Amino acid sequence: MSLSEERERWELLPGAGLGPLRLGMNPTEVADAIQISEPQKRVGGPYGQEDFADGVKVFYDAGKVACIALDAVTGPQVFLAGFALAGRDPEQAHQFLLDYADEHGSCLLYTPDCSLSLTDLGLLLRSQEVEDVRLSCPLLVMEEWLESEYYRDRLPLEGEAGHDAELGDLIWRRRLRRP
Repeated sequence: MSLSEERERWELLPGAGLGPLRLGMNPTEVADAIQISEPQKRVGGPYGQEDFADGVKVFYDAGKVACIALDAVTGPQVFLAGFALAGRDPEQAHQFLLDYADEHGSCLLYTPDCSLSLTDLGLLLRSQEVEDVRLSCPLLVMEEWLESEYYRDRLPLEGEAGHDAELGDLIWRRRLRRP
């Protein structure tokens, strides 16, 4: 799928799920919800991870969905207040989240890799390199992971942390210059 192709649209259910997937589902429920018998790939590491077709990654904690990550280009599109979260310029997406949080009183959190989260929505916005361009990719993360320093420091990484830290510095510098 290219940036210009139409992608599937998933609804953001704050703190609960994305599209047909819900936090707390087991692997069988996930496969049933997205109508696929098996993931394309299972990945080891600190979390159980299943990678599905069409840019969907699911991370498990104790056998239950704890995080849903969508690829910036191939994953479904998710909207927040009419703003497309996936496949955007990360600086624009971060600015949108900052403005949204200011308008709606949402709780903001920067993770150690400088990703921005609206914790009350369970939304975490990361960036992903695609053909030498950085694009935004949304993750829905269970509240316990965002509220716990232990889990927050060990969130699944989708891209290079070093570049995300540089992006975070740039965004903060620009934010500080705003009137």
